[in-house]
Amino acid sequence: MKLQFLIGVLIISLATCSAPQAASTDSGIEGQAFIGPMCPVVQDGQACPDQPYQARLTVLSSMGEEIVQVQADINGRFTIPLEAGTYILHPESPNVMPFASDQTIVVEAGKFTQVVVKYDSGIR
Repeated sequence: MKLQFLIGVLIISLATCSAPQAASTDSGIEGQAFIGPMCPVVQDGQACPDQPYQARLTVLSSMGEEIVQVQADINGRFTIPLEAGTYILHPESPNVMPFASDQTIVVEAGKFTQVVVKYDSGIR
């Protein structure tokens, strides 16, 4: 009987615990990630546009604490619901290259801040 009681208390305790909410549905960050250059030699008159990149992005608080990590879709698009505040968008890199710099993003209540993330492919 005591064991069943303890298990019941444990289940209730776990059910009432919740992770901090990282998201609101009416504000956050949305955008697209690109990688380039994709041509080893770019010549005048020949287009070599950056390509969408299925990046992994980490959102950090202004104090550097991880809030959430997301994966851009195959078209490089991402949407990250967040409460209003200041965040650091940290593009992850599997190796030294490709590389993209961190961006400080201010999210306003009721709005999605538009962001473009540009990865350097290292091709020259």
